[in-house]
Amino acid sequence: MADEPQQPEDAADSGIGRRRAAARSGGRADYEERRAAIVAAAATLFKRQGYARTTFADIAREVGSDRASLYYYVGGKDELLDAVVTDVVRANTAAAEAVRDGDGTAPEKLRELIVGTMRAFHEHYPMLYVYLQENLAHAPDDRQAWAQDMRAVNRRWAGAIEDVVREGLEAGTLRSAVPARVLANGIMGMVNWTNRWYDPERTSVDAEEIGTTYADVLLSGLAAPAAVAS
Repeated sequence: MADEPQQPEDAADSGIGRRRAAARSGGRADYEERRAAIVAAAATLFKRQGYARTTFADIAREVGSDRASLYYYVGGKDELLDAVVTDVVRANTAAAEAVRDGDGTAPEKLRELIVGTMRAFHEHYPMLYVYLQENLAHAPDDRQAWAQDMRAVNRRWAGAIEDVVREGLEAGTLRSAVPARVLANGIMGMVNWTNRWYDPERTSVDAEEIGTTYADVLLSGLAAPAAVAS
């Protein structure tokens, strides 16, 4: 289902646009709380239905409002997607790069990356999963700049994991018959696939335990005997 066309009142130079900008710059706690609730509702619907199939009217109903009232808080569905995913995706990537560049052996770093990713999936649920489910290659023309930026961020995250794997293979603390990129893709796939089934309110095992178990399974086969991290 395609989203409804945005109302003319949503233009940046319209009255509602100016009111929205003034309210955001004012730092009112009640305004920011309401906007945060709208962003959270949008994230839930994007996860459940997909971004393309979720309409602005759906989001309004989810928060017990109407479309016209929502424009006081957000400029449209695209702005909501940005609010849902952009900051947390960037933060998650920065965290992965910090692990890569920090102290410790490759197996220790790989464990921290796996557990940390699952922890982030839980702490920011369902924001990061929404991002994983979006096909950036099919973003509409007016979203291409954002999609290109997000693809670059994704390459950085994947690159951090590949760098850690390569570090371990070169140091002899990890062992594998396949290249670092192939192995890193497998690790990312296993962790990212949790977007299909993990829900902190329904899954009986918590994210920390899932990440720890995944790390145990992977490192029991990848780590050289003397390098297995406890």
